[in-house]
Amino acid sequence: MVEPDELSEFESSRVTNITQADVQSIRAELVRMHQADAETIQANEVELQQSASANVKANQIHARQSAMAVVNAGEVIAQGGATAFVRAEKASLSGYTGAVVAGSAEVRHGMAGFVAGRDVHVNESRTVVLLARNFYGNVTTLLNTRDALIIGLVSGLFSGLMLLLGRMLFRRK
Repeated sequence: MVEPDELSEFESSRVTNITQADVQSIRAELVRMHQADAETIQANEVELQQSASANVKANQIHARQSAMAVVNAGEVIAQGGATAFVRAEKASLSGYTGAVVAGSAEVRHGMAGFVAGRDVHVNESRTVVLLARNFYGNVTTLLNTRDALIIGLVSGLFSGLMLLLGRMLFRRK
């Protein structure tokens, strides 16, 4: 176990346990972090509890009350945390998520900005944009088809008027 210190890089071939430490880079088969943060993690399996990471690449990720910026994994399970971008074959998320691109995505008891997947399961959650081949569950979308059409028309009209106004004001003689 690593004590509270500032570490630049930590590399291990088997298991790495980190508690209350700041680490720049970790490479191991299994990474367990508790109340710690790492800039990059590359591992077969990652377990985070009340931790943070900027870039995580792993086959399996289990995160509880943790923050992750960019996640690239085979399977992600994140409970009660914040995630900016997730790309995975299978993702199960609760909490706040910016964007999810997955083969199979499950969002429950949370908020997601963008969700795209082959099979999407949503339970008591809100999304801004939802793209799915097969959708299951109950979702509240903040942007439906009618709202998207109105926003597109108004923004197109506004952009066109600004271009015309700019040409009239800055016309060369």
